[in-house]
Amino acid sequence: MNAADTPATVQRAASVLDLPSMPMASPSYPRGPYRFLQREYLIVTYTSDAEAIRAALPAPLEPDGSGQVLYEFIRMPDSAGFGDYTESGVVIPALFRGQPVNFTAQMYLDDEPPIAGGREIWGFPKKHGQPKLTVNHDTLTGVLDYAGIQVAVATMGYKHQHLLYDVDGRKACSSDSIIRKMSQTQVNLKLIPHVDGTPAIAQLVAYELADIQVHGAWSGPARLHLVPHVNAPVADLPVRRIVGGLHFIADLTLPYGRVIHDYLAS
Repeated sequence: MNAADTPATVQRAASVLDLPSMPMASPSYPRGPYRFLQREYLIVTYTSDAEAIRAALPAPLEPDGSGQVLYEFIRMPDSAGFGDYTESGVVIPALFRGQPVNFTAQMYLDDEPPIAGGREIWGFPKKHGQPKLTVNHDTLTGVLDYAGIQVAVATMGYKHQHLLYDVDGRKACSSDSIIRKMSQTQVNLKLIPHVDGTPAIAQLVAYELADIQVHGAWSGPARLHLVPHVNAPVADLPVRRIVGGLHFIADLTLPYGRVIHDYLAS
């Protein structure tokens, strides 16, 4: 032991490893896993250009052949450790070694703790934006502003068709079908540099949402308008045809992830 390494010094140094995040004086987020209550989704599924989809997927991910993209608005009023915030972004159905996954390509939100935690833990591609998800009369409306520009507008008829029960109270489909969709493996590209700017971490990180409880789910007519923007390039995946809209509310747990591909070890 170095003369300077007194038991008190060693204990103080070890306490650094007990911190959940930076900064030491006031960590940005606590340890997980993270529970979300009454999380509300508006998802517009659309077809886009095959070349644009391929360009947005990092190798070794491959397009799944559907030509589809998911544009999401998510309202999170009760998120353990992260608070109350709204998120918007682009998810691309893809294949990893032949297995279906959902790749999170872009995310924009209005709350610092989930931006820091999402990037540092799972590699979520989070940037600060101003998304909103609201009900305006008969319309569920998602709007994303970035740097003073409205870059995305999604609209959906409000609760046109209940997916869990029909008008007579008979089951149209179980919540299991929604849970299966939500439980599919999600993948992020995590990039963190060394202090000299060279790559320290370059990974594909996978995770699955857990402990999902669905409170309601609806389908309906939907539209999506995307505006080109250099720092929020959601329009790089252009809308060619709307497939449909999905609106649901659920509780869920976001667990820690796992590395499925390490670019530095390849």
